[in-house]
Amino acid sequence: MKEHAVLVANGPVAWTPELAALAAAGEPLLAADGGADALARIGLMPRAVIGDLDSISPETAAWVGPARLVSRPDQDRTDLEKALIYAFDEAGVRRLTVLGALGGRSDHEVGNLGLLWRLARGTNLAFRDAASWTIAVSGTVELDAAPGEIWSFWSFDPAVLVTLDGVRWPVRRVSLAAGGRPSISNEATASKVRVVAEGGAVIVHRRHR
Repeated sequence: MKEHAVLVANGPVAWTPELAALAAAGEPLLAADGGADALARIGLMPRAVIGDLDSISPETAAWVGPARLVSRPDQDRTDLEKALIYAFDEAGVRRLTVLGALGGRSDHEVGNLGLLWRLARGTNLAFRDAASWTIAVSGTVELDAAPGEIWSFWSFDPAVLVTLDGVRWPVRRVSLAAGGRPSISNEATASKVRVVAEGGAVIVHRRHR
């Protein structure tokens, strides 16, 4: 199985040297439809471009070539979901970092976070940008942290009970529903943040800059 893949979604990507190096090291490097245009801007060729292929520019499609275009016309799934299915089920990926999933249109961002929450693969599926890292976890996990970092936690299911340790405002078996009282702008106080999600999954957002 591939150790650590990178997928570029069709959202805004502000290429920093760190993110460009991350993408260049991705094995494999994939794109969800128009995400290939973001890779073309820095000259990185994706192994495959997955989606209904209505967002990739003609110039990028020609550069990538037809052999790397993986058409998935299913309209019941977003291009990001199709690309995730391809990565985990077809390409044999174990760990995947997604760039360009957040920070664009609010409806796309909500849908992408909902997808992350439904899959809840922990650190094996992370959304990244230059300043933050977002995963969805279930059960009990301990995550690396730095004191003073800003962390936020929420679930899309009010029945999920969350326990948090290693943060300024710990909680014990509390619902952190997005439509209720999520834990926003909490603060790490230790080198580890412990998260327990009972009955489902919780989104964990770490802002490291």
